[in-house]
Amino acid sequence: MTTPILERTVLPPTESLDELVEMLSRPGAEPTTTLAGPNGEHLVLPPEVFEVLRGVVEAMASGQAVTIAPVHQRLTTQEAAELLGISRPTFVKLLESGEIPFEQPGRHRRVRLADVLAYRKRTSVDRRAALDRMVEIADEAEMYERTASPKRTR
Repeated sequence: MTTPILERTVLPPTESLDELVEMLSRPGAEPTTTLAGPNGEHLVLPPEVFEVLRGVVEAMASGQAVTIAPVHQRLTTQEAAELLGISRPTFVKLLESGEIPFEQPGRHRRVRLADVLAYRKRTSVDRRAALDRMVEIADEAEMYERTASPKRTR
């Protein structure tokens, strides 16, 4: 068994990654991409792993370092707010109202990435249900059958 990956930053290699970028960018490569192990075994990469691998290779090919971090990573309120696409003060209100759990070991609040992602999924499901209910109400009221009478111009 391997040691779990802790957050770490990996610098790009000195050799060119252009050939690898081209290979990973070929259309249709995602579902059938395989990885060859040291003993000759071949494993099919899940699409999620392939997308991460492609992103890492593209970033490194452009000279960027890449940071690898597990999902249980802790985020600052600013990082979490950016992930949700809201302002930091709005995010802090969510924390204080109990919508998302947080820790405050000192002056600064920290939230688990998994909790932020769970909140995003929960609100997405709630929004979808609300929209479905609005469509249902409009359908029951036959609002889709009504049309505005066309204006006649002279």
